[in-house]
Amino acid sequence: MAYILSVFAVRNLLVLSLALNVSLILRVLLLHDSQDGSFNGFFFAEQKEEALATKITRLSSSVAPSSPLTMAQGDEDRVINLDHGDPTMYESYWQKKGDETTVVIPGWQFMSYFSDATRLCWFLEPEFAKQIVRLHNVVGNAVTENRHIVVGTGSTQLFQAALYALSPCAEAEPISVVSAAPYYSSYPLITDCLKSRLYKWAGDARSFSKNGPYIELVTSPNNPDGFARRSVVNGSEGILIHDLAYYWPQYTPISSPANYDLMLFTVSKSTGHAGMRIGWALVKDEDVARKMTKYIEINTIGVSKDSQVRAAKVLKVISDYSEGPNEGDSFFEFSYRVMAKRWKQLREAVQQSGLFSVSDFPPQLCMFLNRVFEPQPAFAWIKCEGDIEDCESFLRGKKILTRGGKHFGVSPKYVRISMLDRDKNYETFVRRLSTIRS
Repeated sequence: MAYILSVFAVRNLLVLSLALNVSLILRVLLLHDSQDGSFNGFFFAEQKEEALATKITRLSSSVAPSSPLTMAQGDEDRVINLDHGDPTMYESYWQKKGDETTVVIPGWQFMSYFSDATRLCWFLEPEFAKQIVRLHNVVGNAVTENRHIVVGTGSTQLFQAALYALSPCAEAEPISVVSAAPYYSSYPLITDCLKSRLYKWAGDARSFSKNGPYIELVTSPNNPDGFARRSVVNGSEGILIHDLAYYWPQYTPISSPANYDLMLFTVSKSTGHAGMRIGWALVKDEDVARKMTKYIEINTIGVSKDSQVRAAKVLKVISDYSEGPNEGDSFFEFSYRVMAKRWKQLREAVQQSGLFSVSDFPPQLCMFLNRVFEPQPAFAWIKCEGDIEDCESFLRGKKILTRGGKHFGVSPKYVRISMLDRDKNYETFVRRLSTIRS
């Protein structure tokens, strides 16, 4: 009898265990396939049945945003987020390149902090430095002779390092940091985020008239409006930082090599690899380069070697295809064609709508591509005409997310729109924009 009860108990436990596991698996699947497409963890028996029923209802009435069926049926109801400059437009080119940019890193490699202890920037990988110089020489967009290369975790860290290096330590008050409006929206936030006693944001360079030293940020082509820029403050004690993230031939004609004391570049906008988080500075003054290196040493003890090695490989492939027999398949030719097409589509949509305006640019000869064309910036700087005072809010009502002019130091009648999203999103955007009448 005891044996029978024992067997019965075991069988009961097995059945109960199976039932619990099936229930758990179903709940996990439901959560994983929910509307936001993300895995949210385990919900156990204490979860209310009403919540589970709600999830089932949502699941049955919606499909994940990436589904082609949803895109085809509800394209015009989908929110299009063009607030950030996420350069996913370039994915298709790099997918076609396949293994040409694949990098395999053994587990034992790059374990040391140091890349080359004899260099001023001791965490700069030699191959990455070599490919930076080569690409600039191929494109002809920057002077690299007699320059120190400082690598950073994106140009944002390099901007902070430059502020640290250029700020005088003996001043009684922080040095003023200015940029001509419309300026990059993150400049004020980055400058003031640490409440440093070395420097502080002082606003629009055009209205700056304070005596004494100052730092002026010159972004050319400018983010957000795409125009070429020069310094505007007429002062004798000014120190300039040139942010040249967009001085590449897919965005603007390369007329001559940039030749400034401190120039910032980034992989994210030059090649589209924003996730690498790699940028570099070309610095003329050795002491400034040394202080910038010191800041990065204190801040992050260097920069990822894995990212540098991967970035070096990508830059090499770009240079190879720009110089060799495969020139027709070059990255910059591809990017130029895509940007030209997108700007043509945008201008047509703006004209059809009649509610917006967008800047015109004078055409120039590009020495690299050997053709004359108008700049085709990475961002469109759009103005809402007529009675629309807040363009960002107006477009949000049309399910188009943008970044309003107030973030760039100008009127809210303007918005910045990214031109670098995936084809599907961009085409949906221009189609929707063309139909907006009020």
